[in-house]
Amino acid sequence: MRKGINLVIVGATGLVGQEALKILEDKDITINNLKLVASEKSTGASVSFRGERKSVVGISDSVFEGMDFAIFSAGKEISLKYAPVAATKGIVVIDNSNAFRMKRDVPLVIPEINADDLKKHHNIIANPNCSTIGMLLPLYPLYREFGIKYIVVSTYQAMSGAGKRYLDKYDMESRGGETNGYPIYNNVIPQIDLFEGNGFTVEEMKMFRETRKILHDNSIKVDATCVRVPVVRGHSESCFVKLNRPFKVEQIRNLMNEAEGVKVVDNIDNLKYPTPSMVASKDAVYVGRIRRSNIDEMAVNMWIVSDNIRKGAALNAIQIMEYLI
Repeated sequence: MRKGINLVIVGATGLVGQEALKILEDKDITINNLKLVASEKSTGASVSFRGERKSVVGISDSVFEGMDFAIFSAGKEISLKYAPVAATKGIVVIDNSNAFRMKRDVPLVIPEINADDLKKHHNIIANPNCSTIGMLLPLYPLYREFGIKYIVVSTYQAMSGAGKRYLDKYDMESRGGETNGYPIYNNVIPQIDLFEGNGFTVEEMKMFRETRKILHDNSIKVDATCVRVPVVRGHSESCFVKLNRPFKVEQIRNLMNEAEGVKVVDNIDNLKYPTPSMVASKDAVYVGRIRRSNIDEMAVNMWIVSDNIRKGAALNAIQIMEYLI
């Protein structure tokens, strides 16, 4: 790469920020100036990056001076307050929160699907929800080949998707301590985020709305049930996909296996299918249990698993930045 970049990572000590640093360690991206920004309780800490110790600083308007890119992974409130500040300074912001995803002039991008949308950004780009990324990456080649009428999806989402506090909650409960709300230890919780007026949660409606925006197709319908499960890392999804044209199951398998960023692990004779522990720290989205529906011959069922911290957040953001570079 001929020219280096100046990069700010906001939320550098969080799960996604730490994963971004791990990914950047191995990327062929020259970084002239790297600023690590976190909350006040992390200010003054140091983080190792490419053989050097980098100090963590608190967030302020001044941290964005002279920078080229900012990856935000510190939650919606921080993004709403500081992303516009960075953008007005000419910095390209890639935001992992849901602060800007449905804004009309903000691209919502999975680079393998709609990188062309990056040509229209106004210095703020949104990373989709981790479950949406995991679902759409393998379904996109089917959408192009056959068209999709609707998707019925149930997610089994890891605790890390709710951040470190949720992992701490599990740890406390596993040692016999009590925490507020429904326990996650030895339990599953059929609610992620608040409920909307239609009975679906915000998380479930994100999958509906984001799918339409990313594919630029408001005809697709998505019914989602999002569930938190006691898994540390890796979101799983059971998908029923109604296609618009006839298909052969082997066509489905081949299309997904050839898609960038997708890996098919589907050999039931040898009990081969993806699981969260298998895909942890892997870049690809994994698919298995591919089979025609017993209910509708125009529909296919499948099981999708991806690392929610990696491709579901940090890696997707860095891929966006690579495309722009």
